[in-house]
Amino acid sequence: MHVKVTLAHWSLLLTIALSATMAIAQTATPAPPRAGPTVTPPAAGAPTTPPVATVPGMPMVPNAENLYSETTSAHLSDTARAALPRVYVPNVVSNDVYVIDPATLKVVDRFKVGVNPQHVVPSWDLKTLWVANNAEGRTDGSLTPIDPATGKPGKPIPVDDPYNMYFTPDGRSAIVVAEAFKRLDFRDPSTMALQSSLATPECGGINHADFSIDGRYAIFTCEFSKSLAKIDFVDRKVVGYLKLSKGGMPQDVRISPDGKVFYVADMMADGVFVIDGDAFREIGFIATGKGTHGLYPSRDGRKLYVTNRGSNRIHGPAKGKGSVSVVDFASRKVDATWPIPGGGSPDMGNVSADGKQLWLSGRYDNVVYVFDTASGAVQQIAVGKEPHGLTVWPQPGRYSLGHTGNMR
Repeated sequence: MHVKVTLAHWSLLLTIALSATMAIAQTATPAPPRAGPTVTPPAAGAPTTPPVATVPGMPMVPNAENLYSETTSAHLSDTARAALPRVYVPNVVSNDVYVIDPATLKVVDRFKVGVNPQHVVPSWDLKTLWVANNAEGRTDGSLTPIDPATGKPGKPIPVDDPYNMYFTPDGRSAIVVAEAFKRLDFRDPSTMALQSSLATPECGGINHADFSIDGRYAIFTCEFSKSLAKIDFVDRKVVGYLKLSKGGMPQDVRISPDGKVFYVADMMADGVFVIDGDAFREIGFIATGKGTHGLYPSRDGRKLYVTNRGSNRIHGPAKGKGSVSVVDFASRKVDATWPIPGGGSPDMGNVSADGKQLWLSGRYDNVVYVFDTASGAVQQIAVGKEPHGLTVWPQPGRYSLGHTGNMR
C-alpha cells in the first residue's frame, strides 16, 4: 500500500527529528563546573611577610613591612594624649630648657637643669621626659625628669656622663650612653639605679643608636672612631665594629621601615651610609648636604628627613649652608632639599604628632626651626645658647626606644 506524504507530514517529521537531535546534544554536553570558594584578596597595606619573632617582653610588631605602622598620627596612646602639647629644647651652653607651645610658636616656660643638657628623652612607658645633662669634662652629670602632664621638672638624679639615653625593647632597662667612658650603663628605668655596664672600648664617642626590628641588637655610632658598634642585647655583648669607607664622623642612626637596613648620618661624609644590619656591612651611600647629622621618619613611614648642619666642624659658624634633605625610603634617593633662607644649622628634633611639622634645633644659631613638611617652608623661634636634642611631645607610638623619640 502506498502512503501519500503531504507537506504537512514533512513538516511534522522534521520537527520530531530536530527535537531528537537537541535532546541527544544536551545529554552529551557536560555540566558546567561548580563555582569554587570565594577568595578575598588581602586588604591594601596588609603585611604579607611572616610575623617577626621578637625578644621576650618586647611588644609584637604588627606590620613586618613597616615597623613604623604604630607611629602614625592615628596612634596616639592614652598616656601620651594626657600630656601638654609642648616642644622641649635643651640648650647645651646656657644649661636650661626652653618650652614652646607649638600652637602659638611662643616660648611659654624656661627652667634651669643640670650642666650641658644634650637631649630630652621620652621614657619607654611615655610617662616621663628625661633631660640628659652630661656635664662634659666634669663629674656631676645628671638626669632631670619632666612631667609631660604639667611640663614641669622634678628633682635631678646624679648619673655618670649621660650624653644620650635609650631603652631596651622590653622596657626593663634604661641605657645611659656614657660617651666619655666608652660605656653603656644599664639602669632601672624609673629610679636610674645602676644594673650593669657594658664596655665599648673601640667605640670612641659612642652616642646615637637604633634597634633591629626584632630587638635582638642595636647599632651605635662611634663619632670619634669613624666606625659603628653592633651590640647584642640578648647576651649584652659587643658583636663587632665596622669602619666606614669614607667621611668619618657618624652621628644619628635610623632603621628602615622593613627592618632590612640602617641609615647612618655622617657629618664629614655629607651624607647617609646604608648598612645591612644583620650582615653588618656597608652597602650604599646617599649624598645629602653639608654636615649631615639627624634622621627622622615621616609619620607615614615613607620618607626620611635628614638634617644637614651646614658645617663639618663640631663647633661650626652661624648661618652656614644648613638644609634638610627628604629621602625616599623605597628608592633610597633624595626627593627634595629644603634650604634655610639666609643660612642655618639644623641639628636634632622630631616630627609633630600630625606629621605636618618638622621641629629642629639650630645648633649654631640659637634658634629652633619649624619646617612645613608639605612645602619645606621654615619659621624660626629664638631660644637659649646652643640648642641640641629637642623633643616634640606628645608623639604617636606604643613605646619609646629613647633619644628624642625613637617610637615604635
